[in-house]
Amino acid sequence: MKIAFLIIALSILFSINGYVMLRGWQTLPSAYFLRFTYLVVMITLFMVMMGTMIFGNQMSQFYANTLSFIGFSYVIVFIYLLLSFLIVDLIRIINHFIHFFPFSVAGFRLWILVITLIITGVAMIIGNYKFNNPEIVTLNLTTDKPKQNKELKIVAISDLHLGISIDKARLQSWVKLINDQKPDIVLLAGDVSDRWMEPVIRQNMAEDLRAINAPMGVFAVNGNHEHYAETANLTADYLREAGIIVLRDQVKMVNSRFYVVGREDKSNKKRKKISEIVKDLDKKLPIILLDHQPFHLYEAQESGIDFQISGHTHNGQFFPGNWIVKNMYEMGHGYLKKGATHFYVSSGLGIWGPQYRIGTQSEIVVVNLKY
Repeated sequence: MKIAFLIIALSILFSINGYVMLRGWQTLPSAYFLRFTYLVVMITLFMVMMGTMIFGNQMSQFYANTLSFIGFSYVIVFIYLLLSFLIVDLIRIINHFIHFFPFSVAGFRLWILVITLIITGVAMIIGNYKFNNPEIVTLNLTTDKPKQNKELKIVAISDLHLGISIDKARLQSWVKLINDQKPDIVLLAGDVSDRWMEPVIRQNMAEDLRAINAPMGVFAVNGNHEHYAETANLTADYLREAGIIVLRDQVKMVNSRFYVVGREDKSNKKRKKISEIVKDLDKKLPIILLDHQPFHLYEAQESGIDFQISGHTHNGQFFPGNWIVKNMYEMGHGYLKKGATHFYVSSGLGIWGPQYRIGTQSEIVVVNLKY
């Protein structure tokens, strides 16, 4: 089954890349040099992307990081070229039957290619800046539980994707950003690692994770990426060695004041229901839930959860992905309240693949929770 899926996925991937390369060749003037250069550049970038994804773990960190940035940048260019070529082909098909287009289709196609490349270049510059300068989202929330006249400062982050692309230097800058908020507690809502743990271990990222300063603890759950390539146990064990409390369908009471609940990722078909995990808890105390993928939000509401933090969606990461995410989830990004339960779905601090935020943002979430 996995082999069949891989064959189908690769066939689709090569087919749509072939379409973009063919349309680019046909769109450019017949001068051999232009067409040949376009084809060589596109094929080279595609091979760099594939090579990094497959062999990046065997490369030195410098080469893996550099090549992954170049290769994954191709994804942005490819997607926007794909969209522009599809739009032009749709116009050509309609024009074939209705003849509404007064200009030369060949000339129009060339102008669209040039405009697409210019807009894409500008968007990538802005998008990389936005990725490198995360937003700080602040929420002021109050529980409906009996009041203890307490206030808890939470820093919640998700989707770090530590590994080859997101390296030690990047993590160090994020840890400083987290510590600058002076949190009482820090929540890592899944996808701490990207695919392989070897680059994380090789760069000794545990020492940086251990530097997160939160008097009431740092808590984490598994995301779907913890289940890719290696077992989820490997990431969890590594995080525990770094002083992080990993909750896998488990509960931790903090200072006899509130509960932190960590749910296994949806990738784990054997994970427990929220109601089962919290059934023995004192529902008069605040309950904070980490659940990586924001599906079936009603479960948290019905189980008496006060605040749920999720991630996973990246808010699509770059346009038009944010439009897709918005229609895939009840809440693809941002704040929502259902009954007495507060929800926040983070667009993530890190990314998978291209280091660009086009129409979205990298963020950390600061929650001032009164209870």
